[in-house]
Amino acid sequence: METLPDGVCSGQAVPGNWRPNNFYQSESKNTDSCLTFRKIDSHNDGEGPFEVLGFCGMRIESQAFLRAAGKARALRSSHVVVVANEKGGSGKTTTAMHVVVALLKAGQRVAAIDIDSRQKSLSRYITNRKNWAKKTGVHLELPDQFVIDRANTRSVDENEAAEFAGFATAITAVEHSHDFVVIDTPASDSYLMRLAHAMADTLITPLNDSYVDFDVFASVDPENFEVTGTSHYSEMVRDARRQRRLVEDIDTDWIVMRNRLGQLETRNGRNISEGLQDLSRRMSFRQAEGLAERVVYREMFPRGLTVLDALTERTLGVKPNHSHHAANEEVTRFFATLRLPIDERGKRRAAARAEWFRSSRRPLDRCDIIGE
Repeated sequence: METLPDGVCSGQAVPGNWRPNNFYQSESKNTDSCLTFRKIDSHNDGEGPFEVLGFCGMRIESQAFLRAAGKARALRSSHVVVVANEKGGSGKTTTAMHVVVALLKAGQRVAAIDIDSRQKSLSRYITNRKNWAKKTGVHLELPDQFVIDRANTRSVDENEAAEFAGFATAITAVEHSHDFVVIDTPASDSYLMRLAHAMADTLITPLNDSYVDFDVFASVDPENFEVTGTSHYSEMVRDARRQRRLVEDIDTDWIVMRNRLGQLETRNGRNISEGLQDLSRRMSFRQAEGLAERVVYREMFPRGLTVLDALTERTLGVKPNHSHHAANEEVTRFFATLRLPIDERGKRRAAARAEWFRSSRRPLDRCDIIGE
């Protein structure tokens, strides 16, 4: 990645040998305001305009950067949905895949970006879906897929620069051609994890009904279980949302979904629910009921299926049961609570596609073959 002289901002004069659509990184001594640019016009080689693609540090103090980044983000048209939690095993990938498929079935153009470069669970889920569709001949909607590989140099700065370049390339490829970008994240605090949070229009955080999982959100009094303070993950989200407001004067819509809920209400569940209500007032997030503890979700992964697909004996390999239908209803309810900006054109595309598939399975009538 080439470097931009220190102090140069979007639209200012730059060296005349710069080429359009190349990435350039500011050579700033203050890493908290380090920017990454892309030249987007081949005219007037010594000047801009430039698109600000991102930043190297998470704390932003430069007002010049905030103004430039705000202009850059205005160019992005895709709605970014990030599914994240620093606690593993909360159901992030299952949630992300169901959001992807729900959007595709609504006729939206969707890109899926997997920044969990170690496990790549979302990428494997989508690959399984491709393979199963090919093997069975069943039509399954598929997103455009991107994986951000982990850099393994000896320098932290070089690793972050390489990972950011891969992330910026994926975002640039889809930002104006897709309605939604869904990002699945690792269960760890990393550079790309924080960058994704800062870009989120909608942030979905799955949370199991357990105080072990709740601990990443808040600390509680061991006697009465009341919330006594915020923890590392909720503080990180608060910082990312604050940066978003500074850059664009827009707040990220944060939804905390309670996952793996039991069929019966328990005292533990009531305590966690009350704790989340208290925390939601402090942190300004919405609550949503997520996915119950069902075996059917675990069985879907090897074939890349979701409970939103047309589950038949042909697609599942077994006859669907009541649990499949109940899971479909709860995912549908959850998706409705997200209130994502689905456009009407996409809905019409989905309806037309569904009608085409219905027609393709009907035998031709005589009038379809012989004209009057």
